[in-house]
Amino acid sequence: MVRFKNRYIVIEITPKDKEDKPWILKSSALQCAVQKKVQQFFGDFGSAAIKSGFSATYCNEHTKIALIRGRHGPHEFLMKAIPAINDIAGKFVSVEILYVGATMKHCFIFIRNHQIKKIESVWKSLKNDQERQKIIDTLMTLTSATKDLK
Repeated sequence: MVRFKNRYIVIEITPKDKEDKPWILKSSALQCAVQKKVQQFFGDFGSAAIKSGFSATYCNEHTKIALIRGRHGPHEFLMKAIPAINDIAGKFVSVEILYVGATMKHCFIFIRNHQIKKIESVWKSLKNDQERQKIIDTLMTLTSATKDLK
């Protein structure tokens, strides 16, 4: 018997609207936007191909980084449709694929390293240790599920 292989796609969502109010990124809204774009690009065939095993596994509201799971093979449809997404839950956004991995562990390791690079780029502009600690707490907060992956 052959096991099903999954691919995990790490994406970064950047809101293009410059509004002051915070935007809460929900995994259901992201999943719906991806499904609509795959349906638009590949029709019923693409939609049916990704349906099995597709989910938006992880979304971080602070960093706007998300993790999407898809089966190996139809993940190619996801890879082609995701960069073309420009609307999630009525919000004008741009979506960039950061990493594609075979396990969640490797994806979370990539996310942690990506966030460390962001912290290093912002570090010098911060004035005191309280601001620095606040940035570290905000950017390095992953879900409780990642505690077991270290």
